[in-house]
Amino acid sequence: NAGTEADVYISVHGERGDTGSRQLLRSQKPKKFLKGQTDIFAVEAVHLGHLYKIVIGHNGLGSGNGWFLDKVVIKDPITDLDYTFLCHRWLDQGQDDGNIARELTVTDASTFPGRQELELKREETWAAEKWKFQKGNTLQFYNRLTHGFICLNPDNRVDALGDKKNKYGKVSFMWKNA
Repeated sequence: NAGTEADVYISVHGERGDTGSRQLLRSQKPKKFLKGQTDIFAVEAVHLGHLYKIVIGHNGLGSGNGWFLDKVVIKDPITDLDYTFLCHRWLDQGQDDGNIARELTVTDASTFPGRQELELKREETWAAEKWKFQKGNTLQFYNRLTHGFICLNPDNRVDALGDKKNKYGKVSFMWKNA
């Protein structure tokens, strides 16, 4: 049930504007949006320059309207560039977060400025941090809610209650959601 019978719409955004919402009508396949199938559509538009995002979704109508979208690849016939937009999520009111539309940003290495620098930084960070994940180490994550530690033990046991007084081997990970 990963395909959809709903009407699918896309809006492509580039440095020179966007296409507006366009229904994807004619696939090169006899039946479009089937599970595991790759559909190909031609969308006529003025040249948008380098693409940076798309908005894709469906109208939620029809039986079996939920849809699992892996990715969208847009081929620019003028520049001969491929722009990849990864999704790998449900567009379904009853699955995932319930959204039937997604805004996806470009992930293609050839059009993502600084991609090589980011990859180098990732490799440097992993080289400095990978010792924590070696066999035999116990990882402890501080839980701000319980003020204790969540321990991941070498024998695959997880202590979710944690010892509030044990601060040895503490590894803290912090992130900020955009």
